[in-house]
Amino acid sequence: MAPKFQADYPGAVAAFKGEACAVLDDCRERMLHALTQIGESDLWWRPNPAMNAPANVVLHVCGNLRQWIIVGCDPEQALPDERDRPGEFAATGGFALEGLADKLTQTIDEAKATIRRLNKDHLLAPRHIQIGDVTGMGAVWHSVSHLEGHTQELIYIARLRRGEDYRFKDAY
Repeated sequence: MAPKFQADYPGAVAAFKGEACAVLDDCRERMLHALTQIGESDLWWRPNPAMNAPANVVLHVCGNLRQWIIVGCDPEQALPDERDRPGEFAATGGFALEGLADKLTQTIDEAKATIRRLNKDHLLAPRHIQIGDVTGMGAVWHSVSHLEGHTQELIYIARLRRGEDYRFKDAY
């Protein structure tokens, strides 16, 4: 007896990859917009010692994208996982605004390149990343949604620091 559902949707893999890459692009633009409004002087500002500065947020999402997509979904499984997650939060300097923007842009470009190389088998293959077992699709989904959440956090920090001077990105 044939299943009552279609198990392989033509175009679904391409659509999933396209949507993931589009969200990565959108988040990059929104984060860069917020960073330029935060500016150099507030890049390492923390509301209190237990919270993250805008720069820590960017370092953290770059570490997550690298671990979960670039390394975790690498079709050749050749890249080592060298993430220093505690270091992302502990950093108190080391990047200026331009360097941080470049790091974010390069990391997102690498994540998109990895996503584009994935096929259905890669997306369905089990992987162990950070703390658990996921499929390739689950790893991409996790990391992209994680980036969306931190994008909003960065926008909130920029609005908090700039107050009435904050300007929303033209696309809104």
